Amino acid sequence: MDISLKVWRQASADTQGEFKTYAATNVSPEASFLEMLDEVNEELNAAGEDPIAFDHDCREGICGMCGLMINGSPHGPQFGTATCQLHMRKFSDGDSITIEPWRATAFPVIKDLIVDRSPFDRIIEAGGYISVNTGASPDANIIAVPKAAAEASMDAASCIGCAACVAACPNSAANLFTAAKMGHLNLLPQGQPERYIRAVAMVETMEEYFGSCTNYGECEKACPKNISIDFIAMMNRDYVKAQFKNMVKTGQ
Repeated sequence: MDISLKVWRQASADTQGEFKTYAATNVSPEASFLEMLDEVNEELNAAGEDPIAFDHDCREGICGMCGLMINGSPHGPQFGTATCQLHMRKFSDGDSITIEPWRATAFPVIKDLIVDRSPFDRIIEAGGYISVNTGASPDANIIAVPKAAAEASMDAASCIGCAACVAACPNSAANLFTAAKMGHLNLLPQGQPERYIRAVAMVETMEEYFGSCTNYGECEKACPKNISIDFIAMMNRDYVKAQFKNMVKTGQ
């Protein structure tokens, strides 16, 4: 396969970026999208040019590091798939592919296709953990968890934090990410003591960086783990309940 690539190149956050065109020749249909970029970078290195910078790590759809806008779609044309799991057989010989970094004001470009996703870290730091001191580690399965709660919690916990949901959202909202990271804790018995403190802390931190959710549903469609927007509804309910509980505590 011979592919024409239109790639966003930007030296740093302080410089202007632009699209540059590269030819990817003799690409195997069985190569992953990132392997194709590796081959292009090898040619750029051999020519003494600066290679294309892009995020990657495990290349198994687990770590959430990879993240590219491919022809205007987060992670590319195959739904339920991270960029690293996308293969070139999804494209045709002679295709032109446009590659961009995540589109969101909260994610400034560091270089080329790499963006700063640290606002996600701020949300997790605000409440995406259990800090209650429970002493020594209990035996496995000593705490009974309803099957429905365990399954829903695992669905939420499958979020890899890639930020495709933000890139896909017209408002650049991070509600699906926040809801998933909150929901997998709030559904379990271990997460109940801090449930409503967590809800307020994570939602209000999210709102400092990202736009508001208006239920477009693009986040769910773009998510490589197919996480449901039902978790956003759960997050909103917990946030409203938390406000009421705070009012009761303060006597307002």
